[in-house]
Amino acid sequence: MSKKIALSGVKPTGVPHIGNYFGAMKQFVEMQDNYHFYAMIADYHALNFIQDKKEMKKNTYNLLLDYLAIGLDPKKTVIFKQSDVSAHTELAWIFDTITTMPYLMRAHAFKDAEAKNKEICVGTFNYPMLMSADILLYEPDIVPVGKDQKQHVEIARDTALKFNNIFGDTFKLPEPMMIKDMDTVLGTDGKKMSKSYGNTIPLFAEYEEIKKCVMSIVTDSSSGIPENVYAIHKLFRSASELLPLYESKAGKYKELKELLVEDLEKFIAPMRERRKELAKNEAEVLKILEEGSKKAKEVADKKLNEIKSNLGVK
Repeated sequence: MSKKIALSGVKPTGVPHIGNYFGAMKQFVEMQDNYHFYAMIADYHALNFIQDKKEMKKNTYNLLLDYLAIGLDPKKTVIFKQSDVSAHTELAWIFDTITTMPYLMRAHAFKDAEAKNKEICVGTFNYPMLMSADILLYEPDIVPVGKDQKQHVEIARDTALKFNNIFGDTFKLPEPMMIKDMDTVLGTDGKKMSKSYGNTIPLFAEYEEIKKCVMSIVTDSSSGIPENVYAIHKLFRSASELLPLYESKAGKYKELKELLVEDLEKFIAPMRERRKELAKNEAEVLKILEEGSKKAKEVADKKLNEIKSNLGVK
């Protein structure tokens, strides 16, 4: 039997941290052996946040390096850039014509922006339609997401059903696959690790940066076990190994942080060095993206032709 299809994407909006890795990227690497996996660089989505040419180019290339450094294999995974496949934006417009504004006003991203009294751009309002196009063009069986992204897969399913009802059976209905512990990776301040909170440990950090981040972790002096340090440490060692260690060093926060620094360095160093080696040959790296985008475009254009036939515009 042929492998099932899975698809996910990451916006090139900055430096990834260990929360991104354990929350999503690690699962991408594991999935590529069991699924025909599409890993998208969602640069058009990133335009809602980044509107600087140099920053966009830099972030896109860096995310490509990140994908490869963590172990995504271009022989197993189609790594591609959203803007290289024009079918995404074309299908998003088609979906716009069957989607009502009240429906999109229920989307979390829109409601969050509205609650913060932001001047909401059309791209933020329309975000779910482009994401629906991203998903449905490749007919995935599953879409790995965290809790905060589950609604987007539900919107894609609703859109597919509505289109199928109007124009005939066209789209497969994808299933969201909830990523385990997606929202439980804590940052250095005890809140969810997030770039917006400034509480991250970068995924490819150098040793001194790791040390600086770990030593800044907020500790709770009311307990012998520093909960915030332990919460990060358990990503790298089992509870059965950590608990006796932490109990034997109760109250010795500096020593426990130093142990975490060493475990983080042991984990990060191989990926960091692999990323440095990849960066030495930019042409080869960009060729991987070019070939991946070509494969994605073939699949997406074929599906778009079917959609156009069903619309009556072909």
